[in-house]
Amino acid sequence: MKSGHKLLSIYFTAGYPDLEDTVPILEALQEEGVDMIEIGLPFSDPLADGPTIQESSTAALKNGMHTELLFRQLEGVRDKVQVPLIIMGYFNPVLQYGVEAFCKRCREVGIDGLILPDLPLDVYQEEYEELFRANGLLNIFLITPQTGEDRIRKIDRGSEGFIYMVSSASTTGAREGFGEEQKAYFERIHAMGLKNPCIVGFGISNAATFSQATHLAKGAIIGSAFIKMLTREGKAGIANFIRSIRPGT
Repeated sequence: MKSGHKLLSIYFTAGYPDLEDTVPILEALQEEGVDMIEIGLPFSDPLADGPTIQESSTAALKNGMHTELLFRQLEGVRDKVQVPLIIMGYFNPVLQYGVEAFCKRCREVGIDGLILPDLPLDVYQEEYEELFRANGLLNIFLITPQTGEDRIRKIDRGSEGFIYMVSSASTTGAREGFGEEQKAYFERIHAMGLKNPCIVGFGISNAATFSQATHLAKGAIIGSAFIKMLTREGKAGIANFIRSIRPGT
C-alpha cells in the first residue's frame, strides 16, 4: 500500500435496506477498493447515532435482524471478502449474547475487531481485554474534541489497530465541511505523535470532507452519507458513491 494512501472505511447497518443485504454490500464495497468496513449491529436505543443511522437501525430490527442472524450471515464471508471487518455497536447486545460467546463467534466468522463506544477503557482492561485478545479481536476506542490529553495518551497506550477520532461532540451525521475549531482539533491530535493511527469519523460525506478529514489523519469513516445513498439507490449505487469519494483511485 502506498505510504500516502488514505484509508476509506465505510459503515453500514446490518440488515438494511433489506435483511439479506449484509454480505452483498460487503462484497460490493470490497470490489470498489474500500480499505475497511464497519458492520453496524442494530440496537433499539442508539444514543450516539444521528437520525439517519438510528432510522436504519430501527428498520433493520423491523426486518428481523438480530445478533445471531448477523453471525449466521457472516459464516463463510472470509471466502469472499478479505478486507478488515469491524463490528460496531453498543455493549448491551454483546452482554445479552454473552461476551465470551460473542467474541468466540466473531473469531469463527473472521471479524477483526469491535467498536463499542459505551464500553469504557478501564472496564475493558479490567474485565474483557484478555477475552478479546484470546479471540484475536482488536477493541477500538473513541476520542472526541473534549477528551483530555492524559486520557488520549492512556487510550493510545491501551489500543492496538487505530483510534477512532470523532470529529465533533455531536451525534453522527453528514456535514458539508469542517470549521476552524475542528481543524485545530485535527492539528492538536496530529501534533501529539500518537503510536496508533487515527481514523476520523462523524461528518464525512463527500470527496471534500474526506480530503479535509484525512489531511493529517490516516483515514476516514463514512456512515450516514452512505446509508442515505442506500436508502435512495440501494446496492446499485455503491460503485458510484465510492468512486465519488476517491476520484481516480
